[in-house]
Amino acid sequence: MNTATTTATASATRAEYCVVACAEAWRDAGEILASPMGTIPSIGARLARLTFSPDLLLTDGEALLMADVPALGAPSGTTEGWLPYRQHLALVASGRRHVMMGASQIDRYGNQNISCIGDWAQPKRQLLGVRGAPVNTLNNPTSYWVPRHSTRVFVEKVDMVSGVGYDRAAAAGPSATRYHRIPEVISDLGVFDFETPDRTMRLRSLHPGVTVAQVREATGFALTIPEDVPYTREPTADELRLIREVIDPNGVREREVPSP
Repeated sequence: MNTATTTATASATRAEYCVVACAEAWRDAGEILASPMGTIPSIGARLARLTFSPDLLLTDGEALLMADVPALGAPSGTTEGWLPYRQHLALVASGRRHVMMGASQIDRYGNQNISCIGDWAQPKRQLLGVRGAPVNTLNNPTSYWVPRHSTRVFVEKVDMVSGVGYDRAAAAGPSATRYHRIPEVISDLGVFDFETPDRTMRLRSLHPGVTVAQVREATGFALTIPEDVPYTREPTADELRLIREVIDPNGVREREVPSP
């Protein structure tokens, strides 16, 4: 395992590593719509737009496309387009969007649950509901952000499938697999993907300060773990400046992922 440290590594917080990992999901994405859900994915999308993905489309969270990249929580000063709900659905259906959703539960195949905990007929807890998760996962790239990696979230089997995983997409046939793709799952412990022969979850990188043993203990199923697991790449000095001074000067990211 890579144990090299640098000045940037020493100064970056866990939250900032998570921001960079989220930003990487949109690297060289071209002119597609980024739909980040959560504080750190939102900072990550803005960071990608300001650095290696300048054509990325960002919304104000409602119906406008932003030409500028305002600080988190600040209004946009320049609008470059109108994105009404109908057009937004057209983008989803045509695959010209990469959404990063949350997950109350996620399993080894990438099936995601944001609907309920417990049996569907009489759940212990009602959550958001299925929402647009099935359409997202079958029509455009869908990644996931989990700010608290635990066995309550990373489970052997989700209580209800909201977002479709690789096993269920394969079982449904070509109409489901044609555009289905889960590029990444990012948590406060590391980055995960499904680049395995059976399309089950693999540990791709650890955030600095995290061990493989910690990830195993916090995951409710057996992960594929390579022999040599790299660390998540460190933010550059310019990326740290953008995160701290331009995108999130109030440090909201540290509340979502506090430093260990």
